[in-house]
Amino acid sequence: MEKTNSPATALPPVILEVSRLNAYFGKTHAVKDVSLEFGAHTVTAIIGPSGCGKSTFVRCLNRMHEEVPDARAEGEVVLEGQDIYKKGVDPVALRRKIGMVFQKPNPFPSFSIFENVVAGLKLAGVKRRSLLNEVAEKSLRQAALWDEVKDKLHAAGTSLSGGQQQRLCIARALAVEPHVLLMDEPTSALDPISTAKVEELMTELRKNVTVIVEEGVTSRIFTAPKQTQTERYITGRFG
Repeated sequence: MEKTNSPATALPPVILEVSRLNAYFGKTHAVKDVSLEFGAHTVTAIIGPSGCGKSTFVRCLNRMHEEVPDARAEGEVVLEGQDIYKKGVDPVALRRKIGMVFQKPNPFPSFSIFENVVAGLKLAGVKRRSLLNEVAEKSLRQAALWDEVKDKLHAAGTSLSGGQQQRLCIARALAVEPHVLLMDEPTSALDPISTAKVEELMTELRKNVTVIVEEGVTSRIFTAPKQTQTERYITGRFG
């Protein structure tokens, strides 16, 4: 008998598929035989204890792992039908499709807010000012930052608060229209209010991009959950 899913229960199409991924630092086997699928327009959290290989796994998804001396990965990572580790794949072009936001906000120090957002487009050869303006506004709106910076786009990106800088980095990643956005513990260096804004933003971002987030250690979710809903669920007060 053929099994079908009703529209209400149908799973999202797979955009990124990981098959038997292994990652190494020299002789150290850091990620062992991991297979996962990520649906389009979803938010997936990668959680686990410190040192279990979360960061290494996430960095394998856009080939940043191989930038570390003596590091290598084996297995398959397939983005929309193409194995990103296949010979001939350009890692730079790949990273436009699979963007990344790091743990610590890292706006380019000598760039304005505007220049930070459109940096990737300029590197790709886009010069038309009207297009750059359009993309900058769109990306800053997607990152929930436009209203806070629209009157000071030529101020230094580093003049913003920590939480604003992280959202600026998210806007910069979104400007090149990635299909997948990797986020490496993006709230760990932020205050509680900024953390809440970034976490709320993740839900909005999945309308346009698949989000994969590396989160803190598993025990933190149970001993100090950041979301009220999580705390209520754990303590039996959800509903």
